[in-house]
Amino acid sequence: MSLTLYFLRHGQTECSRNNSFCGSINSELTPEGLEMAKAFASAYSSKPWNAIFCSPMQRTVETAKPLYTAIGMEPQLRDGLKEINYGKWEGKTPEIVSREYHDDYIRWSADPAWYAPTGGEMAVTIAARAIQVIEEIKQLYSSGNVLIVSHKATIRIMLCSFLGIDVGRFRFRLGCPVGSVSIVEFTSHGTLLQALADRTHLDERLRNLPGT
Repeated sequence: MSLTLYFLRHGQTECSRNNSFCGSINSELTPEGLEMAKAFASAYSSKPWNAIFCSPMQRTVETAKPLYTAIGMEPQLRDGLKEINYGKWEGKTPEIVSREYHDDYIRWSADPAWYAPTGGEMAVTIAARAIQVIEEIKQLYSSGNVLIVSHKATIRIMLCSFLGIDVGRFRFRLGCPVGSVSIVEFTSHGTLLQALADRTHLDERLRNLPGT
């Protein structure tokens, strides 16, 4: 039996609804975001879980709570699973950032692997800290199912790292809408992507909410 990781992005927040940069802002879920978390728990609580690893941010812990409450398993919090720190861009929309930090925004848009948001983190930095958590999980669990509750950019960066995709392309190669789950299996032949940004556990209303 192989190890399978389920990467769950947190539910909707005010920032995701408004499409503003939210890394270190400790935002909470909207009522709809809480519904997304409950829908995931309803669909996945019967699955045998070895562990739950979670970013310590409020929006990720709130997303994990319905599941970990249902199965009686406390999440293990890891800073390595946090979202990119967007520095001076926090809470601003891309349109505002492009106007106020135009040159930095252009450089970051072209290659976020090696260019950071103004005062923030590069994608290669996120990859390094997040993959440390994955290596820890692989040391602890050689098989079974592990849930990882994290953030849009961080999940996409991890998936790029697993699949041999340049992490500088994470914004343009992989989708990761709110409440979605991506599934990766570690087999004897390497990493196998079983599902990308799946939201079939959400009803049509939740899947069609505005925002990313």
